[in-house]
Amino acid sequence: MSRHDSYSTFSRRDFMRLGAGAAFAVAGGGLSGLSFGAGQTTLACSFRSLTNPYYSAFNKGAENFAKSVGLPYVPLTTEGSSEKGIADIRALLQKTGGNLVLNVDPNDSADARVIVEACSKAGAFVTTIWNKPKDLHPWDANPNYVAHLSYDGVAYGEECATKLFEAMGGKGGVVALGGIFSNVPAIERKAGLDAALKKYPGIQLLDFQVADWNSQKAFPIMQAWMTRFNSKIKGVWAANDDMALGAIEALRAEGLAGQLPVTGMDGTQPGLAAIKVGELVASVDWDPYWLGGIGLSMGLQAKDKKLDVASMAKDKRESFCKATFVTKANVQEVMARASKPAADWNNVYARVSGPVVYR
Repeated sequence: MSRHDSYSTFSRRDFMRLGAGAAFAVAGGGLSGLSFGAGQTTLACSFRSLTNPYYSAFNKGAENFAKSVGLPYVPLTTEGSSEKGIADIRALLQKTGGNLVLNVDPNDSADARVIVEACSKAGAFVTTIWNKPKDLHPWDANPNYVAHLSYDGVAYGEECATKLFEAMGGKGGVVALGGIFSNVPAIERKAGLDAALKKYPGIQLLDFQVADWNSQKAFPIMQAWMTRFNSKIKGVWAANDDMALGAIEALRAEGLAGQLPVTGMDGTQPGLAAIKVGELVASVDWDPYWLGGIGLSMGLQAKDKKLDVASMAKDKRESFCKATFVTKANVQEVMARASKPAADWNNVYARVSGPVVYR
């Protein structure tokens, strides 16, 4: 079996897991089966889905942080539904009597305001990841809204596009796959792509379509593009690894996997494996394992009054964090780290790179 065959087997198996991880998620309807100790703080994370390797790593970090402090942990998945995400959080707030620390990646940016208000009213502590409105800030709800953590999607979207355009020789047609329109990361990463396009007049954007961060939706879009544009396509930009892998599977069906450069983001293990064998040119590792735990750590420290959030500098509460741009040159190092994830969740400032920039 060749190295490409080895990766292909893994990739197809991962790609065809149509919701296998969902069985591990705890939805609002399952909360009745959980028991909560009197006076014991419950930790919880709310995120999109366990079928995505990025969120699987995020959840694992949260689980391991909870184990490290000896507290119960509840994962909640939105499955792409804002209504479900908000309803599950409200149910858990009621079940715990507000004795809750929540780390949430809202399904849509507008959801963050509703979630923060519900947590503040119940006396719970909440950290948001990635998504929130520009006019909502942690210091608006002291001390319950602890922090907002994100990454510079514009800068990394542009860096991935630049790497892709260089691999294309600076000319030719490119197709692009975006995340959910109302997601801040999707908006920022698309802005980064647009910035790179302005610097490369020889690159033509043939089409941009939203695939909702999902490989299953990216696959038929890529198939349709190959029929529509055929040999005009010289590269594929994707706003996350999962969509990039969906595009690669469509390319594989035509014998083109590894022949056309593709870029993604998220630094997932399947994405890193694709870089290793040359089917993905670049990705960005946000370290979701660390994110899953640090949001809970900040919330718990605030709840236990070990962290006085009201006195913290604003750029420490609404922060861009450090990420790793991944190519074939450093993928082995990143893969080794991902295979044995570790994090210092006590040092809440360790990976802060600066304040969130609103463009």
